[in-house]
Amino acid sequence: MLRQRAKLVAASVYLGDLILIVIAFFLAYWVRDAFFSDSYGKLVEVDRYLWLLLFIVPTWSFLLYYFRLYRSFRTKKLWTEPLALLKVVLAGTLLLGAAIFVFKQHDLSRLFVVLFGGTAFVFLSVGRIALRVIAKKARWNELNTRNVLLVGTGRRAREIAKVLEDNKDWGFKLLGLISDTGDGEPAKAGGYPVIGHVNQISEILQHQVVDEVIFAVSRKKLEELETIFLMCEELGVRARVAVNFFPHMIAKIHLDDLHGVPLLTFTTTPYNEFLLAFKRSFDLAVSGLLLVALFPLFLLITLTIKLTSKGPVFFKQTRVGLNGRRFTLYKFRSMVRNAEAQKHELLHLNEMDGPVFKMKGDPRLTSIGRFLRKTSLDELPQLINVLNGDMSIVGPRPPLPEEVAQYERWQRRRLSMKPGLTCLWQIHGRSHIVDFNKWMELDLQYIDNWSLQLDFVIFLKTIPVVLLGKGAS
Repeated sequence: MLRQRAKLVAASVYLGDLILIVIAFFLAYWVRDAFFSDSYGKLVEVDRYLWLLLFIVPTWSFLLYYFRLYRSFRTKKLWTEPLALLKVVLAGTLLLGAAIFVFKQHDLSRLFVVLFGGTAFVFLSVGRIALRVIAKKARWNELNTRNVLLVGTGRRAREIAKVLEDNKDWGFKLLGLISDTGDGEPAKAGGYPVIGHVNQISEILQHQVVDEVIFAVSRKKLEELETIFLMCEELGVRARVAVNFFPHMIAKIHLDDLHGVPLLTFTTTPYNEFLLAFKRSFDLAVSGLLLVALFPLFLLITLTIKLTSKGPVFFKQTRVGLNGRRFTLYKFRSMVRNAEAQKHELLHLNEMDGPVFKMKGDPRLTSIGRFLRKTSLDELPQLINVLNGDMSIVGPRPPLPEEVAQYERWQRRRLSMKPGLTCLWQIHGRSHIVDFNKWMELDLQYIDNWSLQLDFVIFLKTIPVVLLGKGAS
């Protein structure tokens, strides 16, 4: 997965480079034709130039890889990347000119070739610098990062910690090291903070946002830590091992590599970075299109809420997302303004047998709110949460923090995938399912059997469920 993530980043940057090169090609043609025709003559039709792209794309792709433009430049000086790009552009431009000469395309403008080379260099350089700035800001704001605990304080653990710290562009944040010795805990190991002992790891996992645990301890010690592996599985936290050891677990196991360090990864959640990237692309496309297409409906609902009841249009509430991350969930307000304050008076009417509160005919609902709930239109603003990356189109529904506090340990594993607008619970009865454990089992069934096809099937089945108001309360 680590290797996949590095490849995914490189592939994304490569695709961006190709797009910039093609844009530079057409911009150079336009500049040459618009500003230099009086001095150097009119260009021939653009169709006569298009065949050059068949030469440029593979040639420049080779040069970009040959000059190692897809390795990490994060720890290098800012000018090193543009300098490497200059080598690519000079070599690519010279080869392009040579190709025009060899194929005797004398009617093609040499000035166009120069303009293309210069434009491509500017676009690629600006693109890489912008990518650095965005990546740095994202790391600073801890966006799209996976929090990692490292069990062990020995040499191997410190080596892995250094690799993680030196490659932050992979999206990993080292929370700290966990001591596996019986001695007093040192404050630091090799300059990295030691935040606890293995005896405290249960508390740490349940009270901090932890996405992955890497075990870098001796073979003998691993045998003693088998219960921690099982705990990670129950909580849905990904576990990795830096030595050749296979504990007896039901989690999927795959071999990975961290900068030359072999890792055995145990995970009950999807780990294919390319499929997950496609899922995120689907989320962005669907949420973006729906927000644009449904904008008139948003305005109509906004106006209706303002005219029929006092209070804000949107209801904001803190929910728990991926591995315990908290975020603000948005909905159209469907209840009276002080609905949360009245909730404790209705707890005895709860129709669910777990920590979730559900009841039919909730008296707190407004006249328009009852319709919004029945048609699920109150959920539409959550498309903003999907666009922001806090939620997905398909995934377990995001719980409240007080609900999570009452979860049994096995139930916390439902937090190991990003929450969504719809999931198996929605298409299997929604509020008609009053058994909380059954709800949790459906969410874990989704996680254990996740695929793009399953997401697509759930998405399609949700449409008639919502349109017909099945199971809504």
